Amino acid sequence: MAQQFFNRIGQLGLGVAVLGGVVNSALYNVDGGHRAVIFDRFTGVKQDVVGEGTHFFIPWVQRPIIYDIRSQPRNVPVITGSKDLQNVNITLRILYRPIPDQLPKIYTILGQDYDERVLPSITTEVLKAVVAQFDAGELITQREMVSQKVSEELTERANQFGFILDDISITHLTFGREFTMAVEMKQVAQQEAEKARFVVEKAEQQKKAAIISAEGDAQAAELLAKSFAEAGDGLVELRRIEAAEDIAYQLARSRGVAYLPGGQNLLLNIPTNLQQQ
Repeated sequence: MAQQFFNRIGQLGLGVAVLGGVVNSALYNVDGGHRAVIFDRFTGVKQDVVGEGTHFFIPWVQRPIIYDIRSQPRNVPVITGSKDLQNVNITLRILYRPIPDQLPKIYTILGQDYDERVLPSITTEVLKAVVAQFDAGELITQREMVSQKVSEELTERANQFGFILDDISITHLTFGREFTMAVEMKQVAQQEAEKARFVVEKAEQQKKAAIISAEGDAQAAELLAKSFAEAGDGLVELRRIEAAEDIAYQLARSRGVAYLPGGQNLLLNIPTNLQQQ
């Protein structure tokens, strides 16, 4: 009896273990920020989208396909041409995510790598169409408008495939080597022209200053001549007295200055015969 009891306990435990394995194999988890699509071998892709949590499915008959519905970044580089036929290297940074309700359609048409299949192609198409509407200079000066047009057209194209673009920005924009060299040469020429114009303006100002200074000197000389004519020798004598006063003041402040008596003969205490020699 005891042996039969233990046998039944063992069989029951084995059955529970097998049942637990079967149940465990029929469960799957959908993490936060994800959604699941169920593929059934008999009915195909089910149109119901499974939300977050733990769910049942029929092993072998059904298979869950998990999608990440959070925003994901992607850089798409494109080489295209501007309106004036200049080569443009442009890189677009895109934040994208699938529309949850469109996941069955996305899986049926595009599969799980829908971003690889769609984003590079539609981005290249839209960028080529938009950039061709602007010349090289406008791509630099009107970059905001270019980005806006790209965003509007690319968002519309992405919606046709069932996903959303949360952000679109131009992160890299350069031109071909020939155009870059031409721009640099133009800038150098402009700088040289500005420098030459500054030199010319400076010379003109110096010329005007010289003319004004000469006119002033001429007017001063004319005034002095007029004053001399009107005042006669009196003005000259006044200037001589003022100069003598200034010299006397300067000599008085100087040290070691020997003062000589006035008079025309400054050869003091020198014999007459030496003077004659």
